[in-house]
Amino acid sequence: MRFVFFALLFTVNLSLFAQQDSVPPPKKIDSLPTKQDSIPKVQKLDSLTVKLDSISLAKKSDSIPVKLDSILKTKKLDSVTMKRDSVKKPKKLDSLAKKKPVKKKKPKLNRPRIPELEEDTVRIEDYKVITYARDTTILDTTLTIRKEYKYNYLRKDDFELMPFENIGRPYNVLGRTFSNNSYYPLLGATARHANYFEVKDINYYHVPTPMTELMFKTTLEQGQLLDALLAFNFSEQFSASIAYKGFRSLGKYRFDQNQSGNFRTTFNYVNKKNNYAIRGHIAAQDLESEENGGLLLREQFESTETDDFSDRSRIDVVYTNANNRILGKRYYFDHQWKLFNVKMDSTKGLPTSLTLGHEFTYETKFYDFTQSSQNSAFGSDPFVTPIEDRARLKTMFNQATAQFSNRILGKLTGMVSLYNYNYFFNSILETDSGIIQNKLEGEEISVGGTYLKDLGRLRLSGDLNYNISGELAGNSFNAKVEYQMNDNYKITGGIHVSSRMPDFNYLLYQSDYRNYNWQNTATFDKQQIQNISFGIDSKLLGHLEAEYSAIDNYTYFQSTATQEQIDNGEETAFVKPFQEASTVNHLRVKYVKEVKWRRWALANTVLYQNVTQDNNVINVPQVLTRNTLYFSKDVFKKAMFLQTGVTFKYFTSYNMNAYNPLLGEFYIQNNEELGGYPLLDFFINAKVRQTRIYLKAEHFNTLFTSEPNYYSAPNYPYRDFVIRFGLVWNFFS
Repeated sequence: MRFVFFALLFTVNLSLFAQQDSVPPPKKIDSLPTKQDSIPKVQKLDSLTVKLDSISLAKKSDSIPVKLDSILKTKKLDSVTMKRDSVKKPKKLDSLAKKKPVKKKKPKLNRPRIPELEEDTVRIEDYKVITYARDTTILDTTLTIRKEYKYNYLRKDDFELMPFENIGRPYNVLGRTFSNNSYYPLLGATARHANYFEVKDINYYHVPTPMTELMFKTTLEQGQLLDALLAFNFSEQFSASIAYKGFRSLGKYRFDQNQSGNFRTTFNYVNKKNNYAIRGHIAAQDLESEENGGLLLREQFESTETDDFSDRSRIDVVYTNANNRILGKRYYFDHQWKLFNVKMDSTKGLPTSLTLGHEFTYETKFYDFTQSSQNSAFGSDPFVTPIEDRARLKTMFNQATAQFSNRILGKLTGMVSLYNYNYFFNSILETDSGIIQNKLEGEEISVGGTYLKDLGRLRLSGDLNYNISGELAGNSFNAKVEYQMNDNYKITGGIHVSSRMPDFNYLLYQSDYRNYNWQNTATFDKQQIQNISFGIDSKLLGHLEAEYSAIDNYTYFQSTATQEQIDNGEETAFVKPFQEASTVNHLRVKYVKEVKWRRWALANTVLYQNVTQDNNVINVPQVLTRNTLYFSKDVFKKAMFLQTGVTFKYFTSYNMNAYNPLLGEFYIQNNEELGGYPLLDFFINAKVRQTRIYLKAEHFNTLFTSEPNYYSAPNYPYRDFVIRFGLVWNFFS
């Protein structure tokens, strides 16, 4: 260091005695001398030369040139920008500069940062799914036990449903809830609507690049199930999708073929200013099923003494000439326009804004029941043959909204709705008891609003609808509170109050069979529901929810057949709608908890129900449980994620509802109890990149069942042991 100091001092002395101005003239950086005599000899470097462009040799405000001591006293050459000389031979460092050897570093390849490329990088989080309620979720390509529960014909968890023997057939209801009913009456044939996409079932998409999802699964005998979705974008603001769910299954029994087609196309647009948004969809759906009336002789199914009927196609069924069908077309769009939006600090809550909105829906729906010839199961004396029943419903819904949001007040929405309906048949029917109209037509006008407010850990929400004109709807009120105690505990509570008329097929129905003609518009009252719910969600204890409902004027179907008529197979010929005069009370408690230990896990779901009623009009099992023990692990050097296990499902015996193919509805029966048997499924699932592969052995305990007694409804058995496989594949372009 002393040598460097003396060298610098000597250089300064020379500059002081030189014949030149005290302040050197300004020099351009590019004009600095490059000769060796203009640079102190101590600047000789080993293999690198000093890049003089980055060093200013003189201070603008000082009369003395800059001392090199300010650069070299740190003894680090890394602070000086070096440049490899490609022309001259590298120079060696002077002995004065070798006081501390400098380690030679291999020059790094510094790739330039390109912001454009970073912005164009696409992640899985950029593919978003938007629900009807405008809740946005990220496209999920993981493999979990919840995905296993949803990998079925409906593509949702069917814990509280009991499927029939064939894919695409009705589902008997094991668990009831009364807090999510629609505000207006529906067409009816609810047993045939399990796979029907309603307005709230349609999803919208926001994708940066085209995204495809294919869901495939085998069915039962000569058929497949495929649900294909293509989502793409025309710009950053405009995304669209096209989807089709096609299905066909012959089934194991005679005249049991089912097929359906669900076409959906959607669009979603938000302008660059984010003050106008519009979305919409078109849905065309066709669900068709052959109806055989169930088993003619149960002994053929339950007998184990002979293998003659192990081939289920040999079993006799009630009839082989009936079909029912649902066709629906719907056009929907809604748009919103923000009049003003005062932006505020995001940490202070909602910005002050006013938004106007409009929602429009037009839908036509048909329900057909056809039979080539008369059958005593529905009556002995029809008006005409062949049987060709068709119920039609056309609806149009318009709703105007105004939404005001504020940091203090929260989000408040007011709305006015107009609902036009036309439910009709071909002709007016004159009977001995009176004239049955051919249609129910009118309009409903209602007003209402919604409210949402976040208070830190506390969240309040609610909605209100009140009918001011019309006869179908009444009122609807929902209030919900959520309180996040901490990161581990969350408490929820809610109240639901509603009233409306029953579905249209309870009020008016016409058929070529004489017994299936009625009009109850003057005798039936609005069904009223009061409901209170409570829930607690804990990461340690699991999720618990309880719901209590009181129902007045509960409407249901029931057969009035005598025991002799039932023995003669004529029970379904006397099915009619009824209303319960007394109040029915329903309690349900559901508990969900998953326990994990290393690579093992046990997923548990238990439902308890209790009904208090004067007459048995709501029949449900008291206990319903599903338990899955499974194992998960990465295999093949983490190229595949494997998940395998066994699912146990059980519900206690009860008076299971019976199925009526002519109405497409379940009706109450109190003659026999069914259930009380386990359902065991073994599965092996795997995930490779974005592909989930599913393999399942369904109801494998039938291989060692001594007496087949597993039914989905009276005379309708559940499926036997079957192996099915399929996949869900997401790919991007």
